[in-house]
Amino acid sequence: MESAVGKIISDDIMLLLFVICVGMFAGKLASWLKLPDVAVFIAVGMLLGPGLKLIHEPSGSLVNQMILTVGSVFILFDGGRSLKLSGLRKVWITLSLLSVPGVLITMVVVGTGVHYLFGVDWVFAFLAAAVIASTDPASIIPVFKQVKIKERVRETVESESAFNDATGSILTFSLLAVVVGGGALNFGAMSWDFIKTAFGGILIGIVVSALFTYLSGHVRHGILQEYAPIVMIICALSSYWLGDLLHVSGFMAAFVAGIIWGNAETFHLSLKPKELEINSFAENITVMMRMLIFVLLGSQVNFVILGQYFWQSLAAVLILMFIARPITVLLCALPDRVVKWTWRELLFMCWVRETGVIPAALSGIILAMGIAHAEIISAVTFMAIVLTIVIQASTTGWVARKLGLEVKEASG
Repeated sequence: MESAVGKIISDDIMLLLFVICVGMFAGKLASWLKLPDVAVFIAVGMLLGPGLKLIHEPSGSLVNQMILTVGSVFILFDGGRSLKLSGLRKVWITLSLLSVPGVLITMVVVGTGVHYLFGVDWVFAFLAAAVIASTDPASIIPVFKQVKIKERVRETVESESAFNDATGSILTFSLLAVVVGGGALNFGAMSWDFIKTAFGGILIGIVVSALFTYLSGHVRHGILQEYAPIVMIICALSSYWLGDLLHVSGFMAAFVAGIIWGNAETFHLSLKPKELEINSFAENITVMMRMLIFVLLGSQVNFVILGQYFWQSLAAVLILMFIARPITVLLCALPDRVVKWTWRELLFMCWVRETGVIPAALSGIILAMGIAHAEIISAVTFMAIVLTIVIQASTTGWVARKLGLEVKEASG
């Protein structure tokens, strides 16, 4: 028994070491090619997994689920840390519209395409669309670490990717309940679930982070200041854990906790004595998590299922990228007369909408349940992940430069 457990642990450690070592070289390659690292990570994963068969970690394994969850929490928390409350207050109308009505618009447009492309019932078509309707913070936030663009655009797109995960997840599980139970859609229950899940996560993130930020940043009562980097990890993980325990959005809680931590000065707290150490520590943790998440995600792409439904899936994702996303951005951002978005900014937001970790997890749950048309949903999801990360993430910097939205960092 002991030797069997020891072998499992040894195999898991070997997998982590191998992926991180590969990830470091892939990161250098991304730097030389001037590409976002997430695009190279997923391409390397596809080579080492389905290609060379060197990685075969199933998506449902405990270690994979731990990496997805913990990695997403750290990436979300770190993304929240980089946002300023003053900036969010300026774009709150656009952000609110993109995070709720925007996901519904995307689901309806893509779901209509899936219905006619695959010939499946409407409920299954909308279920497939709901899985990929939200943008993915684990993909978008790392890209903006490398591509510097106008602040309000970055804050809007990053925040949307965190907030709309709750909407996408609620829609997916509500439609899944209809499929499994054979009932009808209950829009009242769905609305209440959204309010409870999203706002519950926001509340928990505020409370947990306020406590840990106070203990790390208060002049007199900051008794944990010397351990600030460690406290930051505890803050991120405990926000997610408490949110999940109370059946609200743990990911939302982690993101909001990051916003509170990153805006400590606003609340007359200061983390400056440990700022350099915190930033260096956070950056290394998030880079390592990006390596693990996206190399493994690439290694789990099922080319057999993708090949079976290749053309229909390709068409569905093209509808997502070139029809659903522009319609969503125009309907949700153009009416915001407070911000007065320029057409260049709107075009950029139309292009940036990567799909990644959360849709992959939702697709894995549906596939594991063995419901009808689960393989179609899996094919559409992986096609969306591959196309949006490899094509859109890779060209984000180029598009930003062409539209004049890239911000040059001051030298010296």
